[in-house]
Amino acid sequence: MPKPFLHFSPEEFSERQQKSRARLQELGYDGLLLFKIEDMYWLTGYESDGFCIFGCMFIGTDGALTHLARPADLGNVSYSSICTDVRISPDTQGSSRADHIKDMLHSLGMEGKKIGIQVDTMGLTPRLFLEIQEALQGWCELQIAPDFTRELRMVKSQQELSYFRKAGDIMGTVMDKVIEATYPGAFEGDIYATFYDTLFRMDADLPAHIPPFGCGESALNLRYTTARKHVQENDQVTLELGLAYRRYHVACMCVALTGPKISDRHLKMHAASVAALEATQAILRPGTTVGELFDAYKTTLEDHGEHDAVLTVAGYTMGAMWPPTWMEQPQIFAGNPTVLVENMTFFNHMILNDRETGLSMAVGEQAIITSGAPEIITHAPKEPVIRG
Repeated sequence: MPKPFLHFSPEEFSERQQKSRARLQELGYDGLLLFKIEDMYWLTGYESDGFCIFGCMFIGTDGALTHLARPADLGNVSYSSICTDVRISPDTQGSSRADHIKDMLHSLGMEGKKIGIQVDTMGLTPRLFLEIQEALQGWCELQIAPDFTRELRMVKSQQELSYFRKAGDIMGTVMDKVIEATYPGAFEGDIYATFYDTLFRMDADLPAHIPPFGCGESALNLRYTTARKHVQENDQVTLELGLAYRRYHVACMCVALTGPKISDRHLKMHAASVAALEATQAILRPGTTVGELFDAYKTTLEDHGEHDAVLTVAGYTMGAMWPPTWMEQPQIFAGNPTVLVENMTFFNHMILNDRETGLSMAVGEQAIITSGAPEIITHAPKEPVIRG
């Protein structure tokens, strides 16, 4: 198979670039400086973690498509990107990334033109942004661009959806294996080992952040913390799993109870979580707003007496993501006006953290928006998971 090693057809990349250029023309821009690796992947297939140091791409309305990369990333560029215009930003003392960007733009005839720049991304530090502003001051018209490429990426193609479904199939096996590895006396490190061993053997990708497994008090932690523990009897183990296939992420979530004593409070929280998930999925259809999804979550939990356990977010959309997070906007929170459209995909999590009692419960599943009922592609246990 000749390089680049692509996961989409040239026609699909061309269509994506055409959509981006059309949006640039609507905004009155002559081009856009990209620093978000997810957008570079969507437009060209480029895969690299080097964005955490530096990586830039330019797309122009006149057809320009250029990578500006560090020498360490040249292998990844040639391996994965359809873009053939590659410029070098060397690593040397006193070397200015902003000057390299200006040189690239000058060679592309952008002096005096209106250039957009992405700022809502981990790939652009505030310091570099200020340096770019200073370098381009009076040379061209630099404007902060709206996050339109992310918006274009929200509605998935059929090829993208096939990767989501594949990731969902792998997640089913991974979840079963992880639950099987969770029991009184189990070491959290062995549970993690089961998770990573299974996903790698099934050709899945690492999730963009570390899944926050936790037992005991750390079961309430929704972010990864260090130092592994052993699962105890009468314990709770939060299993928030995420993985990707060809970078496209899915997630699934449940809490395993070890017993032999299972509290009524835990069971009531589980019933409320399942009811909230079902209520949310019932309206997970085109035309619903993301804010209405949150309302369904909140109302259902409150109807079950869980007023104090309601969080401010009940999920988010997912796509091809890079560290440090697999979460993408829009998040499911109150008043979010984003309207659901067919072929979007959302992870809905119903998390209850009772900080007064120290108890936690959750269920979470991912779905593809269709013209009718959602297509559920990851599946959380609907009965309490008891591993004693």
